[in-house]
Amino acid sequence: MVTATMSHTAALARLGHALSDTTRTGVLLALRVGPAYPSDLAESLGVSRQVMSNQLACLRGCGLVEAVPEGRRASYRLADPHLAPALGELLQVVLSVEPDCCTGEGCTCA
Repeated sequence: MVTATMSHTAALARLGHALSDTTRTGVLLALRVGPAYPSDLAESLGVSRQVMSNQLACLRGCGLVEAVPEGRRASYRLADPHLAPALGELLQVVLSVEPDCCTGEGCTCA
């Protein structure tokens, strides 16, 4: 299988898309510490297995996670070893935001 390499802009856009959903963000943060099974991720994040399956499919499509077959099961891990420290660095960012901007219903910034 040939994997296309994306430009930096496209790669960051995919990461941004992944981080725009709290469940996907939770998955990425959980996988920082090591591989996990979908059922364990679903339980720890409080979502159904179907929701977790959909979110893992999205993260796989974005190239951020990969499945590791283990017999009849598969665990998931971050697809690139640079992701864990990068997510750690993002957690250190402190933002000063306008109270009325970027609410849960979408960004109101023009």
